[in-house]
Amino acid sequence: MAADDSGFVAPTIQQFFPGPILFVGTPFEMNRIMVIRMLAVIVLVVWLWLGTRNMKLVPGRFQVSVEGLLGFVRNNIAIETLGEKDGKRFLPVIMTMFFLVFATNITGPIPPLLIPGSSVIGLPLVLALIAWVLFIYAGFRKLGWTYLKNALFLPGVPKVLYILLTPLEILSTFIVRPVTLTLRLLMNMVSGHLLLALVYAASSFFLFTLLPQGNFLGLIGVGTVAFGLVYLVFEIFVAALQAYVFAFLTAIYIQLAMAEEH
Repeated sequence: MAADDSGFVAPTIQQFFPGPILFVGTPFEMNRIMVIRMLAVIVLVVWLWLGTRNMKLVPGRFQVSVEGLLGFVRNNIAIETLGEKDGKRFLPVIMTMFFLVFATNITGPIPPLLIPGSSVIGLPLVLALIAWVLFIYAGFRKLGWTYLKNALFLPGVPKVLYILLTPLEILSTFIVRPVTLTLRLLMNMVSGHLLLALVYAASSFFLFTLLPQGNFLGLIGVGTVAFGLVYLVFEIFVAALQAYVFAFLTAIYIQLAMAEEH
């Protein structure tokens, strides 16, 4: 955080690089963001375990909520995109991506965590690389080396244009896809956190620094609090949306890799 002469402390990018707080000085040292990621995974596993350990024919509300979310990912992302057979085959990975991204995104607006576990490049990059390996594997598994032919040499195009188009296809298919998956998730979480932190800092400054000094500009804090509440709801929506987009694009890339022709 950086303070100006008035005492206002603005959020900075350094918030995403906190110092170690656990196992300091060992190969296993963890900073605040790593702890938040671990906590998100533990809560996610416990939630899924409680929701599926004793399923009943007539479900209660908790079981209905768990089944509804699982069914949403299964039907609206995996099976709708890949079909019944392939959707079920790739469902475990797609399901894991959706819930892991959501769990690490949703820590951003939740006090006292207040930072997304996906706001540092490591996690988005690992998930994007898994998606990259997955769609290449799916293409080779179904089509063999024909997959590369379909991906790099577009049918119906004059062969002389392959000199120009094939490098572009290599770039767009094998480099741009994982890069955009990584950056889309990362930058949404980074920008969302910084704006939310700015709203919190501004509200605190107006209401607890200026107003007690008799400066009526402090009343602006009422507006920043109201905006903060609205933006908090928006951040929850973005956390869910980015989980959906990441899982959906992974399914789309798998489907494109297995297509007979592009």
